[in-house]
Amino acid sequence: MRRLVEERRRGAIDDTLVLVEHPPVVTVGVQGDDGGAAASGLPVVAVERGGHATYHGPGQLVGYPIVDLEPRGRDVRRFVRQLEELLAEAIAPFGVAGGHVRGEPGLWVEGRRKIASIGVAVDHWVTFHGFALNVGIDLAVFERFRPCGLDGSVMTSLSRELGRPVDLGEVRPTVLAAWRRGIGGAPPTPALPSVAPGAGGSPSPGTPV
Repeated sequence: MRRLVEERRRGAIDDTLVLVEHPPVVTVGVQGDDGGAAASGLPVVAVERGGHATYHGPGQLVGYPIVDLEPRGRDVRRFVRQLEELLAEAIAPFGVAGGHVRGEPGLWVEGRRKIASIGVAVDHWVTFHGFALNVGIDLAVFERFRPCGLDGSVMTSLSRELGRPVDLGEVRPTVLAAWRRGIGGAPPTPALPSVAPGAGGSPSPGTPV
């Protein structure tokens, strides 16, 4: 990933989105966690992204956008909102509406259930790390600690929302299409609905999907 960041910084590559599926791991961002990550029984890796602890595993689509923010006004907060908009656009074809919750980065369903986590890092105004979209992931794992500082019960997935199994292969094309229409092309213009909260290193290399 660092190689891609350096290549983007030098202008050797365009803005790039890397999509992977990680083996089971809990990553802890720069804000740390309450100690629950270590008690989860899963491998724990400290990473450079913002945020607290979260879980990555099979059935979750993890995206690493390598994006130069220099021509985008060095606006990290806006970039996070653009990632939320990208994910909302990606799940819309499945009939699931995602929205923004003030003070809680990520994508939420009805302001109460979190379907995607977002945590970015920036080096010389080039982003790395990014988002984790819950597709068919085992949500019970989130109950072992406090993901993003929240109660694990707030986490949801496309499979849970639709009441059927959903494969990453169904979601990858919609994520890529949203990327090309938005961050990977012209900046997106629609804003997500904003609602009040309704509920209280690097990880191991993933499998490209």
